[in-house]
Amino acid sequence: MSREASNVAFSEAQSLIPGGVNSPVRAFKSVGGTPIFIAEGEGAYLKDIDGNKYVDYVQSWGPLIFGHRDETIENAVINAVKSGLSFGAPTEAETQLAKLVVSFFDSIDKVRFVSSGTEAVMSAIRLARGFTGRDDIVKFTGCYHGHSDSLLVEAGSGAATFGNPSSPGVPADFTKHTLLAEYNNIESVRKCFKDSSDIACIIIEPIAGNMGLVPADKEFLAQLRELCDENGALLIFDEVMSGFRASINGAESITGTIPDILTLGKVIGGGMPVGAFGASAKIMAQLSPDGPVYQAGTLSGNPVAMAAGLAALTKLKKNARVMGVLEERGKRLVRGMQEAAKANGINMQIDNRGSMFGFFFNDNEVKNFAHACNSDAKLFAEFHSKMLDAGFYFACSLYETGFISTATTDVMIEDTINASKRIFKEIADAR
Repeated sequence: MSREASNVAFSEAQSLIPGGVNSPVRAFKSVGGTPIFIAEGEGAYLKDIDGNKYVDYVQSWGPLIFGHRDETIENAVINAVKSGLSFGAPTEAETQLAKLVVSFFDSIDKVRFVSSGTEAVMSAIRLARGFTGRDDIVKFTGCYHGHSDSLLVEAGSGAATFGNPSSPGVPADFTKHTLLAEYNNIESVRKCFKDSSDIACIIIEPIAGNMGLVPADKEFLAQLRELCDENGALLIFDEVMSGFRASINGAESITGTIPDILTLGKVIGGGMPVGAFGASAKIMAQLSPDGPVYQAGTLSGNPVAMAAGLAALTKLKKNARVMGVLEERGKRLVRGMQEAAKANGINMQIDNRGSMFGFFFNDNEVKNFAHACNSDAKLFAEFHSKMLDAGFYFACSLYETGFISTATTDVMIEDTINASKRIFKEIADAR
């Protein structure tokens, strides 16, 4: 499979764009080789600029639940564009999409749209701090909530709970109010509350998608709810990735734990850049212009993005049963690959939630980021490269989640499993 045009394109991009990419994971550094440059997408397929075709299990990192160039969403965007790209003023589409989003979740009465998941999370944390009058937040190692300063943290030295900046350009003063806990470990969270009486909120991906797919235990989420209630803190579910992917009614419908604030993205934009955060009317009343907590955005709720999101969620609501179909296909995919790996002496941990799936080359079940880091990164890189050559496009990092779209057929699933059988045998024979 020739990728000469992609190699040339990447070389040119590197001369003009840092690392040749506009988001670091796209650079293929963790899997080796050169990133492929995409020419077009159609349904479940991607085509690169060399003319190679791939079954796409990334789907733009989640938003394309109906695949590339879904006709309903495409027509909605085209019609919206004909009336104008952006107005910086209210439109009825914003209210229509807000009404639709709120209808899916018991936890929210009102919602505000922004242009990205990072914005949604940043704004949700500010709202939690404003509502509680407190400064500290608790987050979990391995959960990614965007690249705002207070969330780019790593564990402190020794037994320290408070985080240190994990990126140059982030002052320590910006992260000193961020406390780190271990995913699925309630004692680490209790320690945070012992160390600080100024905690405004706990923020968590209830179904983590950025350390690979690692769902939180139901009991753990229930205990977080109890801790927040006991200490007057708010619980934020970051479902930018899992919202409308793991379940049509969110993680709260799977786990039974109801958050105070919910952040969303990906699917609600239908492929356009959209994020959102929502909460009860009481909490949202603190948000400007009703209250003192300021948040704004010129392109927030722009008509093109609203049209795409409205088309995507309307279609999903009318076809809610498709979530079960997607979950079954995802389950069949990872189970098939796991059996193929096992047949060749390779240990593989798998999981899926709704149309999300994940796998680790690991001897043990993965429950947190430390477990994920014990996975075989070299084996993942080799598997990724060989599957790409075979025409199957997986996320180019072992810490990312895969996605099934409605355009992903049973035949594609079987073809993927059969390719993995061949590739696992090649890998095993070469050892």
